[in-house]
Amino acid sequence: MPAPTAAVAPVTKIVDFFEPTTLQNIPEVSPEFDLEEMLEAGVHFGHQKAKWSPKMREWIYMEKGGVHIFDLGKVASQLRLAYNAAYHIGKQGKTMVFVATKKQAREIVEELCKEHGIMSVTSRWLGGMLTNWAQVKKSLARMNIIEQGLKTDAFKGYTKYERVQLEKELARLQRFFVGIQDLKQKPDAFFIVDPKREHIAIKEANVLNIPVIALTDSNTDPDPIQIVIPGNDDAQKSIRLIVQAVAEAYALGRKEAGKK
Repeated sequence: MPAPTAAVAPVTKIVDFFEPTTLQNIPEVSPEFDLEEMLEAGVHFGHQKAKWSPKMREWIYMEKGGVHIFDLGKVASQLRLAYNAAYHIGKQGKTMVFVATKKQAREIVEELCKEHGIMSVTSRWLGGMLTNWAQVKKSLARMNIIEQGLKTDAFKGYTKYERVQLEKELARLQRFFVGIQDLKQKPDAFFIVDPKREHIAIKEANVLNIPVIALTDSNTDPDPIQIVIPGNDDAQKSIRLIVQAVAEAYALGRKEAGKK
């Protein structure tokens, strides 16, 4: 894997890092992605033409059998851009959270995030998770207190009924927050699979000026997304290929940050 050719100056606000001029000038660390591998994974398949968003036009190569086909050369270019961005976000010590709640993406994201030590939301996006951060922060603290207490003797004097109630409360909290239990402040950036489905997360991120990288199918408005990775967000092989690339980039950046 090629090494960075130059240092990237730290930015006060990560959103400034996502300005087009900044993105185009960050050092190249991304590998060359194999178009044949993308083809085999079905990354090139979009949605039916009737469901498309005309704003995705620039990444569509053709229509075949009523289905839009992505230009894999352009997909690879966007994936390299996302890889470079994720790497440098990690290298600057910033926090990126992966979001994927759809069935075919959930287990893949959970697996890869666990492998690389990345925080994720895969059960359900709780409305207000960002815009009502003060309450979410309290819920995270409460979840960690209960979880730790149940593992130790902290609740030794509680009745069986009280402990059962604590276990139920913990289960409810974990449903929403289990992948972000170590989150201390609002994330600096997001990687999202299927921004059309995760529109609430996208909206909240936009309100708070938190940049988004997203695997974006042809039926989705790309305007709210800072780095669009055009591609099939339904096929598991396609999802895995894209998520793995971005996760590895972010994890590598964090590893480099740790060496400083």
